[in-house]
Amino acid sequence: MNLRVGTFNLFQFCAPPFAWYIKKDKFNENEWQKKKEWIKNTLLEMDCDIVGFQEVFSQEELENLVKELGFNHFITVDKPKIQNNKKVFTSTTLALASKYPIKEIQKVKPHGQSILKYKFEGHFRFSRFPIKALIELPNKKDITVYVNHFKSNRLNEFEYIFNKNTTLKEKKQKVLEALENKYSPALKQRLCETSSLYYDFRRTKTPIICMCDLNDKEYSLSIDVLTNTAYHQDLDKDYNLLFDAYYLCDKKPYNPHPEKKIERTPTSYFQSIGNVIDYIFVSKEFNKRSKASIGKISSYEVLDKHLKDNKNGSLIQSDHAPVVCEITFNNL
Repeated sequence: MNLRVGTFNLFQFCAPPFAWYIKKDKFNENEWQKKKEWIKNTLLEMDCDIVGFQEVFSQEELENLVKELGFNHFITVDKPKIQNNKKVFTSTTLALASKYPIKEIQKVKPHGQSILKYKFEGHFRFSRFPIKALIELPNKKDITVYVNHFKSNRLNEFEYIFNKNTTLKEKKQKVLEALENKYSPALKQRLCETSSLYYDFRRTKTPIICMCDLNDKEYSLSIDVLTNTAYHQDLDKDYNLLFDAYYLCDKKPYNPHPEKKIERTPTSYFQSIGNVIDYIFVSKEFNKRSKASIGKISSYEVLDKHLKDNKNGSLIQSDHAPVVCEITFNNL
């Protein structure tokens, strides 16, 4: 059996006459129809069984759209906020569409010790409530699927950029400095969110697939929080709870300049510089090198054609590239 899963930031999925954040930001009917058509075509190209969505304002419209494409199961866990007496959304939500039955929805709770650890001031809540759903597959196996959209660095606050050679110790020292000096409240929020997810992963008994707009770059400390128990235990060992699915399959390199090093395909751009901020993480059951393996990541794709012509994306399309990975189950 093969299972295809994807993460898709829709970029202001907001049906007219509603607007997002400010009154003038809204689609006219022609633009809205074009956006929906592009999303439909992209979903057909993704050819997924399960898709997690970010930046969903108009939930009913998205449910109708995906059900036309065979996703008979659709959930959200929160409602977008709207200004009083105005057709202006002030917050966005997540959604999950599945071709297979969703057996249960569970709430992800903030992890109190993590909130204290990062000295979060005020009442903590997720910037977008995570989705956690138990899904029954045709092979009678249950999996837990998370959909997340972590706190964005909207104000472009100062945050450190790391690389593959940066040690965990260096990252923690740098980030501690940033938090103590209040360089980036967005980073503090994101670390509280990702750490809460980490502890929820530890309690989950089924294989996990986590699809997210991380709003943080590759090699960031946010990824260590999600995947590396050494971060939480302060141990110098490389023990991963979840794995970045990209590294579990044979990769198709993104290399526009052959004389330069092979790069991972960006999923978003800022000032024409490509970044990887959309990810699919999986538990050890989908790592073919693990003794607990029940399957493997057989492909990993970034659908970025629309960003090659316009790196900043467009409202009619998206400013993110969807990410899709395929899992092939063992002997099924």
